[in-house]
Amino acid sequence: MQYGYWLPVFGGWLRNVEDEQMNADWNYVKNLAIKSEEWGYAVSLIAELNLNDIKGITAPSLDAWSTAAALAAVTQKIELMVAVRPTFHNPALLAKAAANIDHISNGRVSLNVVSSWWKDEAEKYGVNFEEHDDRYARTEEWLTVLDNVWKKDHYDFSGNYYKVKDNVLQPKPVSQPRPFIYAGGESEKAKDLISSTCDGYVMHGDDPASIASRIIDLRERRKKKGLPAMKFGVAAYSIIRNSDAEVKKELERITNVQEGTAGYENYQQWLSGTQLEQQVSLYDYSVSNRGLRSGLIGTPAQVQDRIDEFENIGVDFFLLQSSPQLEEMQRFSEAVIKK
Repeated sequence: MQYGYWLPVFGGWLRNVEDEQMNADWNYVKNLAIKSEEWGYAVSLIAELNLNDIKGITAPSLDAWSTAAALAAVTQKIELMVAVRPTFHNPALLAKAAANIDHISNGRVSLNVVSSWWKDEAEKYGVNFEEHDDRYARTEEWLTVLDNVWKKDHYDFSGNYYKVKDNVLQPKPVSQPRPFIYAGGESEKAKDLISSTCDGYVMHGDDPASIASRIIDLRERRKKKGLPAMKFGVAAYSIIRNSDAEVKKELERITNVQEGTAGYENYQQWLSGTQLEQQVSLYDYSVSNRGLRSGLIGTPAQVQDRIDEFENIGVDFFLLQSSPQLEEMQRFSEAVIKK
């Protein structure tokens, strides 16, 4: 099992705690990334939103791609999984930037492709907002261009959304045949596209049985298409304490989200802009990405037992959230990763 984490580009993950002592600034994320390599973490997911959907739209958030480039220069081992939304990036230009960061990092860049859901953000930044199925049609073309300009020169493409003529991208990425591409999604269109074009599937938090059914589904789709096996990752919010009473106290602290808080309106937009397999409660949403559902909560032994359940069904890695992140990631490392 590998362990990764969400880089706290929003200054935290809790929607009911204004100051989590983890500022959305370069010094905090640089220190966290460097320490995380010492603690045994394998990957950091760098989310891409130009507005802060956790703390409210007037709160600061870090840009994903410039942060990734800077982290590539100050880290040595960790995979930098950078989120990218096709509606915000021309595919050939993004491929050029990603290839450059891949060289800076010596082949440690990967992409997490996200089809945008936030209408207000798009409008505030002057980007055209498209409905669900149109977003995935765009994403399919976007991935086609990205893959081909990374692999060949003098490439031509003419589609409904993108056109490139005699493209030459040099230097090609260090990663061959291309940087690893992840994506997540629960709609039929999302799963069909991901199983056809991506290398890894990242899922919101859920119980092992639900995750197992998704893994089986994606494996069957890949097999029918004659494609190699994928990697599977799951989001999780981690709470490790020495007693059930301590766990309960921490859960109560982080889940008392109320209507009217800074992130609540964004939560409603997210629900209306996505197609999910299950209903999401405000409790689920309190820590982002349904991380509590994964159940990495309890004593070290209890958490390890839960991890074993996920490993047995084919999960390859976790993407963890916690708060305050520096302290909690070190706790998780000492209790689980280095045991």
